[in-house]
Amino acid sequence: MARRSRLARVAALGLLGALTLAGCTAPDNAFWRFGWPNGITDQATDMRVLWTWSVIAALIVGFLVWGLIIYSVIRHRKRSDELPKQTAYNLPLEIAYTIVPFVIIAVLFFFTVQTQDKVQARSDHPDVTIDVNAFKWNWQFVYPDAEGPNGQPVNTVGTSEEIAILVIPGNENGRNNVFQVTARKTGAYVGRCAELCGAYHAYMNFEVRTVTPDQYDSYLAARKQGMDTRHALESIGQPGRAVTTHPFNLPKDYQQSTTLPGTADAPGNNG
Repeated sequence: MARRSRLARVAALGLLGALTLAGCTAPDNAFWRFGWPNGITDQATDMRVLWTWSVIAALIVGFLVWGLIIYSVIRHRKRSDELPKQTAYNLPLEIAYTIVPFVIIAVLFFFTVQTQDKVQARSDHPDVTIDVNAFKWNWQFVYPDAEGPNGQPVNTVGTSEEIAILVIPGNENGRNNVFQVTARKTGAYVGRCAELCGAYHAYMNFEVRTVTPDQYDSYLAARKQGMDTRHALESIGQPGRAVTTHPFNLPKDYQQSTTLPGTADAPGNNG
């Protein structure tokens, strides 16, 4: 009994210490995000809520299982060479541990589908439409409603030397290909490839630059006049280059494979 009490106290102190350390090093309520980035869109908030409750559910199941294991180890530890009572074919127990996981999976599936529907919901008339194209191994952002001096839609293409910047207005519905987002904060944020697309998948960073609607209109006006991405951003008081991420030092085969599909232009043209 004394040994069991000591084990319980050690476990409680360890859990308390972990929670205390997490609270001290995780400001802005980051502890309850469990590593999820602090998103700026309504869609990111919906996904974060799903992630938080999924982790809490997993921790509850985990602590329950760990508790049962520790209990069994302590309660049924070897005391003699006598074989303990054997229990087989416990039908109520087998039914319980078959039904309970099914219920957990069904609940998680329900809320996952519910969140997915919110994230993928699109309006018929978004405020802004931007085409986002990924290629080996970078990004192209096309603004189909803004025509440049060459008669083609304004676009930004990333290179191995320069991070592509996606400029969007805050507090407006923006449709990017098949997704629609509404950014609630202005600022600069890292964007990453969400699909395992090849050897340099981890290096496909871009930057989302959220500006005010007036700044966005001024940015597009500058692009229509022929300014490239860098100078157009500087004309509205924004940094001309990415500030949240930087190009990576990659081998030469990366340099040779960064050509837009279906075009003869290398991605060095940021205009």
